[in-house]
Amino acid sequence: MSDLPHENDQPDPLDAFEELIAEETDRDPDLAVIEAGSRTLRTQGGPSQADVPARPEDPEVDRALREVETELAGRWGETKLEPSVSRIAALMDVLGEPQRSYPSIHITGTNGKTSTARMIEALLGAFELRTGRYTSPHVQSVTERISLDGAPISAERFIETYQDIKPYIEMVDGLQEFRLSFFEVLTGMAYAAFADAPVDVAVVEVGMGGSWDATNVIDGDVAVVTPIALDHTDRLGSTPGEIAGEKGGIIKQDATVILAQQPVDAAQVLLKKAVEVDATVAREGLEFGVVARQVAVGGQLITLRGLGGEYPEVYLPLHGAHQAHNAAVALAAVEAFFGVGALRAEPLDIDTVRKAFAAVSSPGRLEVVRRSPTIVLDAAHNPAGAEVTAEAVREAFDFTRLIGVVGASADKNVRGLLEAFEPIFAEVVVTQNSTHRAMDADELAAIAVEVFGEERVQVEPRLPEALEAAITLAEEEGEFAGGGVLVTGSVITVGEARLLLGKG
Repeated sequence: MSDLPHENDQPDPLDAFEELIAEETDRDPDLAVIEAGSRTLRTQGGPSQADVPARPEDPEVDRALREVETELAGRWGETKLEPSVSRIAALMDVLGEPQRSYPSIHITGTNGKTSTARMIEALLGAFELRTGRYTSPHVQSVTERISLDGAPISAERFIETYQDIKPYIEMVDGLQEFRLSFFEVLTGMAYAAFADAPVDVAVVEVGMGGSWDATNVIDGDVAVVTPIALDHTDRLGSTPGEIAGEKGGIIKQDATVILAQQPVDAAQVLLKKAVEVDATVAREGLEFGVVARQVAVGGQLITLRGLGGEYPEVYLPLHGAHQAHNAAVALAAVEAFFGVGALRAEPLDIDTVRKAFAAVSSPGRLEVVRRSPTIVLDAAHNPAGAEVTAEAVREAFDFTRLIGVVGASADKNVRGLLEAFEPIFAEVVVTQNSTHRAMDADELAAIAVEVFGEERVQVEPRLPEALEAAITLAEEEGEFAGGGVLVTGSVITVGEARLLLGKG
């Protein structure tokens, strides 16, 4: 498998990867693949050309970061919840309510939240506002979750922020029935870092749900709801309407609500919530939307209708109709933030909008990481996400033979995910990522055989072997044919594959 990274002769990353995974297997799943990268990113000065931070080159900084990661890993992970904002509210209180020192755009939904957040951030930055962005989960490094001016904060700043608020975290821990969780501490760090920067506006993605999510101690001037589908049904509800009831908790008094296209029952719940709090609503397909789109090299050319008018010929370097819809939602959110459609009639400057969208990236979302054969990474982890990914692959890539590499989490609707991919996968290589949340490869294979048939399923419990097997299968088409590989099923699987393929 020495040819697994890019074609040029680079050191094989597999040895380091094996050591890294061996060290991390007992840690929180969201910290299991934090060892990534070869570049150090700046934290200020506009959007970065790289999206995944490096491990610190300075051994002392790296040691200090590992200590912080270890302390965070000792807390409740994001899959263990006690639905309440009481702990994070207590932390914000002792910190002096940092989250109230800047306006915010709050984003919930089932799929598309992170990509939409990145687009909103890019637009705000293009209009010369200093941004803070908080998203989850991360692809490779925990520091990805907190960004300033379009770039993840440095390891030094991450460490400093944690150390600054650690005494207050411990104070709150001592007063609460349960200690602050991993996600609650990171949320507190993000809000404190944004206040310290300071930022002009925060772009905040919920972790799960909305009403009791740790991020919901902010009162977003703009609340964004991306498409709602069935996910986390054990915690949020068994229908889109029930899930919308939880997610609608981010809609605050007198806010502006930007609604992506929703199932009917979800839309009804969200609109009722908006009426209850006197919020203004803008709906995709009515007040804003996608007018036209066509496939372009490396992405698509779209025309959007915003709250203030039409924005023609906008290049978006992301694949799929779903990303065009995310772009429409992001544009409407930024227009609403600037008062377009309410306080002013004219649209945003078209050249600035075009510049912003042309610079957008979203790692792990139909991301091409290698050619010959083409290897694509996508973090789809539920049936709705898999369906839009499959449709985007059909549209954007001319594969004659596509091999899937799937490693999923045990708490997901794996059958639905596999059924969505079945029409586009010639064969599927079933594997598992390194965390304890991963579904066992043999268990996943049993479901895959029912969906694909035994002759189309191969089992490789270790991801390196799964990638090698998929590449071999794709290359059976010949050097100049259209074979490809799609790695999917989990953000964690995609992050580990990214490391193996030299994209860290």
